[in-house]
Amino acid sequence: MDGTTDRGFTRRALIGTAGAGLLAGAGAGAAGAVALDRTAATGAASTAGTPGIGALGAGRVRFHGEHQAGILEPQQARVQLAAFDLAQGVGRDGLRTLFQRWSRAAERLTAGEPVEEFEDQVALDAGPCSLTLTVGVGASLLDKAGLTDRRPAALEPLPAFPGDALDPARGDGDLFVQIGADDALVAVHALRVLQRLAAGTAALRWQSAGFARTPGAAAQTVTGRNLMGQIDGTNNPKPTEDGFADKVFCTAGEDRPAWLAGGSYLVFRRIRMLLDHWEALPVDRQERVIGRRKSDGAPLGTPAGAGEHAPVDLAARGQDDALAIPADAHIRVAAPAANGGAAMLRRGFSYHDGLSADGSPDAGLLFLAFQSDPRRGFTPVQRKLSRGDGLSRFLRHEASGLYAVLPGVAAGGYLGQELLEG
Repeated sequence: MDGTTDRGFTRRALIGTAGAGLLAGAGAGAAGAVALDRTAATGAASTAGTPGIGALGAGRVRFHGEHQAGILEPQQARVQLAAFDLAQGVGRDGLRTLFQRWSRAAERLTAGEPVEEFEDQVALDAGPCSLTLTVGVGASLLDKAGLTDRRPAALEPLPAFPGDALDPARGDGDLFVQIGADDALVAVHALRVLQRLAAGTAALRWQSAGFARTPGAAAQTVTGRNLMGQIDGTNNPKPTEDGFADKVFCTAGEDRPAWLAGGSYLVFRRIRMLLDHWEALPVDRQERVIGRRKSDGAPLGTPAGAGEHAPVDLAARGQDDALAIPADAHIRVAAPAANGGAAMLRRGFSYHDGLSADGSPDAGLLFLAFQSDPRRGFTPVQRKLSRGDGLSRFLRHEASGLYAVLPGVAAGGYLGQELLEG
């Protein structure tokens, strides 16, 4: 490596950044993206002078590379998540055709170019807007396409967790797509193109829209806040840390198939926040549930001005000799040190879909966590959070999915080529 990745962003851009956070951790822990300097990360200057396209719209993320885009790149302002189910009788050849069509379309869409087929002109006057399309496959797809013998052991169904209230119609699915962009129309347009290209081969199963802070909306690059008002994402693993790639990306060997090398596993959870109950708590009670100050994200027990990146001292005690960070505080229960070093790269987005039937907000987190093995990442952490995390009282897990995220695409190749031809 020469310090520059295949996406056109530099190692330096990866180093000097803060997370764009949301809830996560599985019970909802520190969720956030790896935030990068957007200009350096995307090589945005290519269309900056185009009439009608501002600097934000000019950001471009290359489609080809070792890993799919949408994992390490800066978190965009908008996301469309969707899952598709294969039509009956679609086998390996039909799946190959679909992946080839999606790959050609993704290459053009991420360059800000119109797709020749099914171009609806919705995003005709927009730039690339840092568009990324990330595709994963569910275990059910491998079975339906006659590829059961290629199903990795880690793609087993997630176990049931205490407190789950899952709606199968809003989770799972044969194919998963994450579409991120800094403009909502660009993201919606891309999903519509993929949906029309899949007609007759795969049908939309579910769809969710989410949002994060728009780049440039804050005066400084800071970790974002979730809908509970908490700075969230501080302890997301960083690419500069030793072992980062081993935590996020798959390698071949043992029960890890060669076709998934360079890919990842993605856990999706739709986590509703019980905001009416949360907002009824005084701020100091909220802080004790999380284990951090709400104003600046600093761990409880640290002096004023310590900041969110101050070391977490789980042994710290207050003047009354009680633990500064309560025994059931989220950051204590979710800490990697308390979970055998388990870690995930969280890249969640908020959602707000109006009111539920009972009149409470239908709002919360579209939790997305990339990891090399969910059996050593999400599953043990979520099991512990569901049993002992004080934050769980204010959350409801309503949908779920586990997908094998395909490796990146080489120039001239297509999504899933290693799976279908290897």
